[in-house]
Amino acid sequence: MIQKGSSMSSKIYVGNLPYSVTDASLKSNFAEFGRVASARVMMDRDTGTSKGFGFVEMASPEVAQAAITALHGMSVDGRSIVVSLARPREASNSADGYSAAGYTATKRSDVGYGTGGFGGGRY
Repeated sequence: MIQKGSSMSSKIYVGNLPYSVTDASLKSNFAEFGRVASARVMMDRDTGTSKGFGFVEMASPEVAQAAITALHGMSVDGRSIVVSLARPREASNSADGYSAAGYTATKRSDVGYGTGGFGGGRY
């Protein structure tokens, strides 16, 4: 399959979902536009309740776009849902630049003190 530019994606973000929505009902909502590869409502690990958003992966970017156009802003149980192309994870790294690993690595007190190198930091 030939991808026409990297902006074409078949993964959809669905937000502002009522807690009544399940993986199955999410999948059936999108299935009328084309084959759904996967549909997942994100759940809270501790409480087991819906976090109010999920992701749907469609068979092709074309059907994904059709579903977004048709479903964005649709009312589900009185809530107007948000439907948009899912942004790739890499793009959001700048926003959470304070991840534990990246932050502590630059602030380690043992770097440059007695770890060899020029004079071993004895001066």
